[in-house]
Amino acid sequence: MPNSTASLPMADPSELPGPERIVDRLVGFGHALRDHGLPVGSDDVLTFCAAVAELSPGDPNDVYWSGRTTLVHRRDHLPVYDEVFRTYFLHVPPPNADSPQEERPVPQGSTGTLDVPDSEPGDEPGDEQPLILGLQASSVDIQREKRFATCSPEELAHLRRIMARIRLEPPTRRTRRRAPDPGGPVIDIRRMARDAMRLSDSNPALHRMDRKLRARPLVLILDVSGSMADHSRNLLQFAYSMRRAAQKVEVFCFGTRLTRITPALDRRSPDDAMRLAAARVLDWDGGTRIGASLDHFVRTWGRRGLSRGATIVICSDGLDRGSPALLADSMERLQRLSHRIIWMNPLIGNDVGASPNTLGMLAAGPFIDELASGHDLASLEHFATHLADIG
Repeated sequence: MPNSTASLPMADPSELPGPERIVDRLVGFGHALRDHGLPVGSDDVLTFCAAVAELSPGDPNDVYWSGRTTLVHRRDHLPVYDEVFRTYFLHVPPPNADSPQEERPVPQGSTGTLDVPDSEPGDEPGDEQPLILGLQASSVDIQREKRFATCSPEELAHLRRIMARIRLEPPTRRTRRRAPDPGGPVIDIRRMARDAMRLSDSNPALHRMDRKLRARPLVLILDVSGSMADHSRNLLQFAYSMRRAAQKVEVFCFGTRLTRITPALDRRSPDDAMRLAAARVLDWDGGTRIGASLDHFVRTWGRRGLSRGATIVICSDGLDRGSPALLADSMERLQRLSHRIIWMNPLIGNDVGASPNTLGMLAAGPFIDELASGHDLASLEHFATHLADIG
């Protein structure tokens, strides 16, 4: 195989600013595909660069699928595209570099997809893996079980990138409507009668049905007061990922007042969403009035039906300067309106069986259905995976 980068008229990457280096790298990939016989035009390369700009240039999956969608026009070009991608971006040498391209065997069962390693940069001690565009390397040790409060800014940045890929399985509820289901407990008499009239003397098949499943509404109420400063940014990023995964998610923030930030999270870029959400919340890193904030939620939003049958997730450490009686009264009314209340407290760590003896937790404890933690990435991933069971 010819060297895909040797003949490219590329400038010295160290002399170019960040965005220009990225564009130069992407254009070079288009030239490499053209050198290997793929019909890649200049308009295809421009579309490829525009697609990567909308996604994440540092994510191998985003770059791969952007190029596969815009640069590949025929199915038989997929093996060549995959091989050039591995060589150019991942620095994986081709299996048979001396054999002609048309004689290279395609593995059986290949679907033309790329197997990107599951490990994150820095998973192995001393291992430095370059990012997909080859512009920088990272040796930060990403630890999923390391508390957010003890992570460095570089580690938090990597953890948030991983957090953006968390897949949420929302809780579901059974509706009154029924749908065909071969294993359902109810026999569909109407459908069998229609089949009997259409088939005349023939015996109709036995049809069954069951009640439909629908995603249950999910409401996140995040504490962004000063005592939650080590966790509020990460929990907000987690809320953004949940909002992107399931649209029936409402997000509120509170310190001394309650603020709805759901519209601010409907942005493609997480940085834009975080910036807009921070601009809406005026009491960020301030005091804490959990009871007054929950009372405002129940009176303004809960009675409108937002919490009716919903799973409520309250993320707070329970350190409250407000009235404990108001907090208990608000939690009691919220419990009557909602389906289930989950309290996520970063102070409990891995010991979810023991609740902290803070004043807010003592007042809200009798009305909490499930206690969870959110002190590290592993606890957030576990929560997202098992939310369908506990919610």
